[in-house]
Amino acid sequence: MTATPITVSDWSLRLAREDDAEEFSEVERDAARLFTREPSLSDITMPAVRNADEYRAIIAQRQSLAAVSDNRVIGFAASRPAGRELHLHELSVACGFQRHGIGSTLLRALQIDARNAGFRAITLDTFRDIAWNAPFYERHGFEIIENLTDHPRLAARMEAGAAAGLPRDSRCAMIASLA
Repeated sequence: MTATPITVSDWSLRLAREDDAEEFSEVERDAARLFTREPSLSDITMPAVRNADEYRAIIAQRQSLAAVSDNRVIGFAASRPAGRELHLHELSVACGFQRHGIGSTLLRALQIDARNAGFRAITLDTFRDIAWNAPFYERHGFEIIENLTDHPRLAARMEAGAAAGLPRDSRCAMIASLA
């Protein structure tokens, strides 16, 4: 996806709808191209992009947001409940729309919605040292969980990532309290 520079008035946020699922996959695929340019990941086979059916299942939980411009999805936050926590499975913005605050706005809106829905925290797992991963989330109030003993769900996600070929030492689980 390519686009000309946009302003805040050129896009809006809304609750994701089932028919957004195909576009979620397209946006994730487009945004994932950044990983192919990251030298620290040159020896890693990245997991496949989620397909539309997987996104439909996440969207059905009614906790995902879409950033829309000209009636098409340009970014999204795909999340679903995990007990009293909300797990962010994917935050992606199409390459042509990055660096306009869309990802930050999606994340802030997700935090507000999750707090209003009574969740106590948002969790995620990501790359530790890539600028648009853990450092980005840290700027938005997330903390790296160094000891996963008290977070068995996240520990299992980290193990599944390692089993899929993602190096343990480059990944981390994160949490942002909503209290």
